Amino acid sequence: MPFLDHLEELRWRIFWSLLAIAVGTVVGFALVYYFHVLELLVEPVRAARSEPDFRLIYLSPADPFFITLKLAVLVGVILSFPVVAYQVWAFLSPALEKHEKRAIVPALYLGLLLFLGGVAMAYYAALPVTLQFFQNFEGPSMQEQLEVGKTLAFVTKLLLAFGVVFELPVVIMVLTAMGLVTPEFLRAKRRHAAVAMTVLAAFMTPGDVITLTIMMMVPLLFLYELSIFLSAGITRRRRAREREHAEPTLGAPEGTVEAG
Repeated sequence: MPFLDHLEELRWRIFWSLLAIAVGTVVGFALVYYFHVLELLVEPVRAARSEPDFRLIYLSPADPFFITLKLAVLVGVILSFPVVAYQVWAFLSPALEKHEKRAIVPALYLGLLLFLGGVAMAYYAALPVTLQFFQNFEGPSMQEQLEVGKTLAFVTKLLLAFGVVFELPVVIMVLTAMGLVTPEFLRAKRRHAAVAMTVLAAFMTPGDVITLTIMMMVPLLFLYELSIFLSAGITRRRRAREREHAEPTLGAPEGTVEAG
């Protein structure tokens, strides 16, 4: 395909992706407004304070509308993700080898499950502990007044951070399929990865050592070992194909002369 045709196709892919996000945002606005998505995000804050009637404050008359709109956009992006992923895949797939497609397609489905698993773990386990940890630093000279915009930004960032971090096996699968990472490299860097995961867990889940280990370190180490396992499977198949292509084709012995 000529370069200008590629640009034209890219323009239409972006257009359909933005349209899907816009439609998803409209649907998301209805979901946020009628199904009280805001209450789901505030519930961990309310539970951490043990106040059933606890409510967040806002500083402008327009804040409730814009908070609802921001949540609608976030929900719209999540709802439109399958369409956006398809548009990206349709644009990139012609440039990929057959074995690369076989590795990347399952990675997309696995990535969605891992992302949802990370968000669920953050919501039900890490977020309550993190909120309780910060609440322990309240002193007699401070009075807590949680503003809705900053509080929801904190909650959503933590949820998304866990979801993104849980995508580690997917990233490793894609890099292995492209030949940029090998299982031998991952095994050799296991100790370095453990140190990096400890630092990352310390930033994402502040608290005591036991909480840090349970909430973040164990899942990250499990995901790293899963990444090695998946990388080894992809590498074995790629090396098997390379050996098949390297084997000489069987034919008539060279140097034979046909009888005339």
